[in-house]
Amino acid sequence: MDERWRYFTSHHERDWGETRKESKSCKRNLSRSPSMSSVLLRTLEGLFSRLQSPVPTLRAFFTSQPLHQVADPVWNLGRLNHVAIAVPDLEKAATFYKNVLGARVSEAVPLPEHGVSVVFVNLGNTKIELLHPLGSDSPIAGFLQKNKTGGMHHICIEVNNINAAVMDLKKKNVRCLSEEAKIGAHGKPVIFLHPKDCGGVLVELEQA
Repeated sequence: MDERWRYFTSHHERDWGETRKESKSCKRNLSRSPSMSSVLLRTLEGLFSRLQSPVPTLRAFFTSQPLHQVADPVWNLGRLNHVAIAVPDLEKAATFYKNVLGARVSEAVPLPEHGVSVVFVNLGNTKIELLHPLGSDSPIAGFLQKNKTGGMHHICIEVNNINAAVMDLKKKNVRCLSEEAKIGAHGKPVIFLHPKDCGGVLVELEQA
């Protein structure tokens, strides 16, 4: 009886010890890597928090921003007609665009009413206008005094109704540099808008 009891207790203690070892090993493994249930729980919590956070929409953004004024329906902007560059030497500038860059260049055209001589460089989709002072009261002379080597002077944009454009812009407190449109280099009415009212750029409007 005693021997059988000793045999039973010894085997039982050995099995219990192995079970405890396996239990401790399992606990160590659990502490090193999170269980599948905890990973799933955290994933669901993250998804839920993202669903609760407000999502901005394009409609909300645009409706909250102030709308800029647009042109009156009776007139509209057209294509870019040309970019004007003031040059200290008109012949030298024209030769550069013609012989070096290979562009088609017009003959010089004097415009006494505007105080400039101009040469047009044809680029296909638009033009470059080379400006040089003509006469003692030329507005280009003052520009070249500040910019000895020349530089961009203005941009010209076509409009479908220049008279309506002038009237509408004056109502919107955009200053014009003349009371009414004058005939420009292309034989069409043009008018210049004050650069301080046009983001620092001198803008010329030309009847299309």
